[in-house]
Amino acid sequence: MKKPNTLVMSLTASLLLASILFLTYRLSSQSSAPSKKLSDDEDIDAPTDDQKSKIPESPNKSASSTPATPRTKNSNNDNAKSTTPELSITEKVHKQVEEIDKRGKQLYKAKDYLPAAACFTEALDLLSSLTPEQSHRQVVTITNNRSAMYEKAGIADLALDDCERILEMDKGHLKARLRRLRVLEGKQMWMPALVEVCALQLNYLNENRDKIRMGSSIPEPPVSQSKIEDLLGHILPLEVDDQYSRIQSLPKPRPLPSNHTIFQLLQSFSGYNSWMSQAARDGNVITLTKQIEEVTSDADKAVLLHKRGVRYAYDGDFKKTCVDIDAAYSMIENDESMKSLMGSDDYMKILEWVGMCRHLRYDLKGADKCYRECSSLNPSNVELLVKRAGVKMDDGNKEESLKLFKDALELDPSATDALLHRANLYMLQQDTTKAKEDLEQCLKLQPNNLIARLRLATVYMTLQDLANAKKHLDLAEELDENSSEVHSYRGEMHFAMGEVNEAKKEFDKAIKADPLNPTPYVNAALAVMNTVPVPGTAPDVKEAILLFEKAIEVDPQFHAAYVQLGQLKLSAAQNLTQARSVISLYDEGIHMCRTKEELKDICSMRILTVAQVDAASSLGMETLNMQ
Repeated sequence: MKKPNTLVMSLTASLLLASILFLTYRLSSQSSAPSKKLSDDEDIDAPTDDQKSKIPESPNKSASSTPATPRTKNSNNDNAKSTTPELSITEKVHKQVEEIDKRGKQLYKAKDYLPAAACFTEALDLLSSLTPEQSHRQVVTITNNRSAMYEKAGIADLALDDCERILEMDKGHLKARLRRLRVLEGKQMWMPALVEVCALQLNYLNENRDKIRMGSSIPEPPVSQSKIEDLLGHILPLEVDDQYSRIQSLPKPRPLPSNHTIFQLLQSFSGYNSWMSQAARDGNVITLTKQIEEVTSDADKAVLLHKRGVRYAYDGDFKKTCVDIDAAYSMIENDESMKSLMGSDDYMKILEWVGMCRHLRYDLKGADKCYRECSSLNPSNVELLVKRAGVKMDDGNKEESLKLFKDALELDPSATDALLHRANLYMLQQDTTKAKEDLEQCLKLQPNNLIARLRLATVYMTLQDLANAKKHLDLAEELDENSSEVHSYRGEMHFAMGEVNEAKKEFDKAIKADPLNPTPYVNAALAVMNTVPVPGTAPDVKEAILLFEKAIEVDPQFHAAYVQLGQLKLSAAQNLTQARSVISLYDEGIHMCRTKEELKDICSMRILTVAQVDAASSLGMETLNMQ
């Protein structure tokens, strides 16, 4: 069941060094005006003076500054014909190209786009007779003009082909890149369009890096931030669906969550202390193993396998828990006589634990099937309804989840499990008002509920009511002063108050209290990156990276750590090989995601990273680092 996001997720954008692309947009606020789109007249090129053909002076003309003797009417040369130096082949070609170019532009102004394109093609054919050194600039100019005609005429593929030719000759050609962006958007080729946006912005940063360093005013960026948001809006849903389909096709069962996460889930149910006490009374693993070896009845063996599986859970060995629970269930699943021999109570206990193990391994359909069968055998069991609601939450079926919570509370209005977990759902939906109401009611019924107390503190932090947040954290600490969660939440409160050093101390205490809790590692890393460094130094990036990596080590499914670590590594990457390793990191994180909701953040960052790396490659850059 999902845990509501706290500092780790809510402050992602503001706490880390931004990646190169996001830096672009912060810099754009220094510009004097928003980015603009080229007008029709600006979209084609006119040859500059050094592109126009020039007729050289006669090689016989003296280089002396002495003026030539003027001719008079009586001069012997009166009847002589004035001579014009003969043009070279290169000069003739350039002159012809200029004339054809003028015709093409006249046709363009008359909106005769294809005839204009034909003129530019004629000009390019003439230029092909020259060497690249003799024709480079004019080829770029004329190809750009022809590309503009193809775009105006709606022939997208030819416009793109010409853009590619231009960018092979001039990687930073602004008009070609802007046109390519427009055409790609028109063809709904969203990812290549995003790459083009990144190329435009990286090139913009590169061209203005000295002004940026000096704090001078800089020209407006070629595209706005909203363009990235628009393109991501097209790309992200499709990418999430695609990655989710791949995850669903992975071999089953899925890996278990971390022990910390599993204990957090188990402890959120009021029946936790009861089964833990029973597991202690049933004996240790050695004793139970001996009993399993001695029994002859399959029904008795299934009961003992269940007991040993629960004992493994007591000891924190959840892999073995699942093995024993699965083995017990396989013995009785299709044998009605054996079910009757063991009694409905033992069968229900096995079935409920099978549902829990399947839920932990994210076999949501299997978990739902088991819990529903349990509910049919015991319709008044409120905890089963809450567990079913949790499965629906993780499956993205919020409405069905809310209905099950409602059913549970109608059966028992004092069901704190239902109030606590429904508040969790409301927090995920960002409905703090309803979450607060449920948590307050839960604590009214059960004042010593540590999880509810911490969740309510989170609600108050979200509402920026730090006084009440502190009040409930103090009460939580009275319940368990050594709780890793209490220290982690208190650190988040200090962070929200701008007390970064105090926050870091609390995160360190949280890590010491439970080294398997991934949240304080991530929060500590964020605190490191926001610690004001000694003048002339930078934040300790290496320490932050180690903390993020430790979070992933203790919980490979903690997707927030992948998001944060990837952003930090990308900002520190010294070359494109290091930048590409960030993509691999995101791929690892995606593989560990279990829901579409978890996929969104990682997929979003992966898309942007791929676009930036591809854009840098297309520009011939060796690094994303502009320092």
